[in-house]
Amino acid sequence: MCADFLPAPAYGAMVPKPTLLSRPCFYARFLLLAAALTAALPVSAQTTPAPAAARTGSGRLTGVVLSAGTRKPVEFATVALLEATGDKPLDGSMGDERGRFTVGKIAAGTYRVRISFVGFEEKTLDNVQFATDNATVDLGEVLLQPTVRQLGEVKVTGERELVENKVDRLVYNADKDATNAGGTAADVLQKVPMLAVDINGNLQMRGSSNVRVLVNGKPSAIMASNLAEALKQIPADQIKSVEVITSPSAKYDAEGSAGIVNIVMKKNNLEGMNGTAAASAGNRGTNVNGSLNSRRGKLGISSSLGQNIFYNVATSASTRTDRLPGDRQSVLSQRGNFTNLGGGVFGQLGLDYDLTPKDALTLSGRGNHFQFTQDRTQRSLYTLPAGTDDFTRDIITKNRNQNLDLNFSYTRTLPRPRQELSVLALHTVNRGRSDYDLSQRRTEREDYREASLNDNRNQETTIQADYAHPTDSTGTVELGLKTILRAVGSNYQIDADQLDGRGPQRQPARSNEFDYFQQVYSSYLSYGFSLRKTLSFKLGGRVEHTRIDGNFLSSETQLQRSYTNLVPSLVAAWDVTPSQKLKLSYTRRIQRPDIYYLNPYVNLSDPRNITSGNPDLQAELSNAYELGYSGFFGKNSLNLSLYTRQTNNAIEAISRTLPSSDSTRTLFTTYQNVARNATYGLSAYGSTKLTPKWSLSGNANFYYLWLRSEALQLANGGLMYNFNLSSSYQFGKGLSAQFNGFFNSPRTELQGRSAGYRTYTLAIKKEVFDKKGSIAVGLINPFNRRLTFHQELDTPQFAYVSDSYFYNRQIRLTFNYKFGSLDTKPARPVKSIRNDDLKQGGGGNG
Repeated sequence: MCADFLPAPAYGAMVPKPTLLSRPCFYARFLLLAAALTAALPVSAQTTPAPAAARTGSGRLTGVVLSAGTRKPVEFATVALLEATGDKPLDGSMGDERGRFTVGKIAAGTYRVRISFVGFEEKTLDNVQFATDNATVDLGEVLLQPTVRQLGEVKVTGERELVENKVDRLVYNADKDATNAGGTAADVLQKVPMLAVDINGNLQMRGSSNVRVLVNGKPSAIMASNLAEALKQIPADQIKSVEVITSPSAKYDAEGSAGIVNIVMKKNNLEGMNGTAAASAGNRGTNVNGSLNSRRGKLGISSSLGQNIFYNVATSASTRTDRLPGDRQSVLSQRGNFTNLGGGVFGQLGLDYDLTPKDALTLSGRGNHFQFTQDRTQRSLYTLPAGTDDFTRDIITKNRNQNLDLNFSYTRTLPRPRQELSVLALHTVNRGRSDYDLSQRRTEREDYREASLNDNRNQETTIQADYAHPTDSTGTVELGLKTILRAVGSNYQIDADQLDGRGPQRQPARSNEFDYFQQVYSSYLSYGFSLRKTLSFKLGGRVEHTRIDGNFLSSETQLQRSYTNLVPSLVAAWDVTPSQKLKLSYTRRIQRPDIYYLNPYVNLSDPRNITSGNPDLQAELSNAYELGYSGFFGKNSLNLSLYTRQTNNAIEAISRTLPSSDSTRTLFTTYQNVARNATYGLSAYGSTKLTPKWSLSGNANFYYLWLRSEALQLANGGLMYNFNLSSSYQFGKGLSAQFNGFFNSPRTELQGRSAGYRTYTLAIKKEVFDKKGSIAVGLINPFNRRLTFHQELDTPQFAYVSDSYFYNRQIRLTFNYKFGSLDTKPARPVKSIRNDDLKQGGGGNG
């Protein structure tokens, strides 16, 4: 039975009335209608238009492509059906991950078949005959000879573009960018189209910070604990590519309103043993890392180990003017500086084993230990109508984190092409400990001390099952079930010493202890199919049920909530020509607030600026639409996207002043579902080869953001933009140079604005040791002594201006070396868990 409302939550709160597209009855009818239309229309597996003769038959060409060296499947080989004489293609197809291919709709006649894949010699089969219009010809096993034998003897006949535009994602090939040498994941993400990363490591996609970051398609405790710090721990030399998914299908978790960023680490798919060693040194950090990989027959082992150290310096200045009754005002001026020194070790070990030709097993573990120390000094001058309050605080903060991710996957390849069953499991554990020691002085005399200790833990277990079933030569149904169980805990204690002889005293009102549990149960169904060779569709729906239980012991607050969401998605693509494509997509996304936003603990570490979470926050619901165009014209490519995203109950940080006395005020910041957030944008990416040795690419993103809160009677909007530019030049004899620049415009916020910034990198690389090694020199912001971040807030109660200055000018020297004797080995199909959820906060607040 259809209803206008989803089931009411377990604890009595009514779920807001869904929009028309989100109603179960509407969506079910839409699915049935699409399935009926699909059954009534002819379908085809090919993407290249064929002449009339090839379309009139119903013959089928099948086979499997194997490596002649290892007799292992060659994934995604290209199969072209040609005329009996000449090279004119009539039709074509692509193999699957098991090397199998099918070409349909073939009329009676004689043809030639050409099979190719990068790293193998092309093979052409002559005199392939179809006696009748409905004949089936099985070519059996087609063996391709590998062209790669020894690592030092590889000949590259074609290069991947720095940025590739695929049907459902944009891929930035980080290993093709020399300016990444010796850097970290934060440096890499700064150069990815549609992404912006500030100097603190805060990530945004098309102006939204609601982004989910995965590593090799999997969530990670390393990312969940503190994204900004985690990005500093992953060496750029270990990153193969970064995938940006703006319109996730129903197969992905419904969270992450802006989209998904997947960091793909390097992993060898070659037979034999190989490895890498890399080291870099610079004025802002050093790192050493290496990897060793081995494959013999059915067993593959991969491992890596590394260590990094970083150092940075910053200063800040802020002024808050509180507007008091009677046209009076008080002014709080704060000046500070800090240094960060930290680092850590990381390692991973993976094993994959082919149980049978149809069964694959993968086990892997990844862990790290990370710590840093921040030494900060801050002076506060509070000018009141009746006098001043002037004091300085010296604060030493120490933070330590240990993370462990354990992954298991089993994949069963079933008889039909594209038919597959997989079972996946993930267990992540994060344990952290942070503490600080504070000393406060007035007129050079110490008058107060404070110390804190925070032990926190985060555990997450995920179990997922997926099944893919082909309905015909182009149609595939995918369905799956998933369970995520999260447990978060923290014990935060503060001791204060008034220096009155009593010594440190525990402060129960400022201590914070909580336990938080979240359970997400979901299922999805999607159907992808093609019509008339040039039209392809993928539509689906996902149902997610969320239950939250929180026990905030310090504030004696209980949090119990449950809700169910139906999330539809639709992607339609039209191959206008073989080299031009149009794509239209719609998806609904959910953004659940994580514990940072929900924790009601009041953080009083700075008594003039306090913060608190809000346990009554609801999940954000966003509708996203996108119209995209991509085209390839010889050595040139162009990608354009028009998009809009709307959230009616957006979570925003809300600041207001609270009276401490008649003439003093405290700034209190918390979070509320108070805003309507609408974004309208245009993004463009293009690349070209100016000469055979000189390439140029660039990305620009322009969007208008409108924020409005009826509850607060506030509205704000503005045009924003960001762009990056990359250029590389090959001088020959292994010498190359590369440039990358990024600019982010000022940002609009509900209660104010923050300034933009720019950063750029220059690098020169020389290949050595017969191209097995390389030496690179990189310069980051060589002509800027510091980066400045400016923010303004303006309300009837107060005005606030702050400037932060980061000294980020760097020089970096990097050495890389590759070793090993290899032969081509196709990769196993990769299946992994993707927990694409949680709106994540940063900093403290438990």
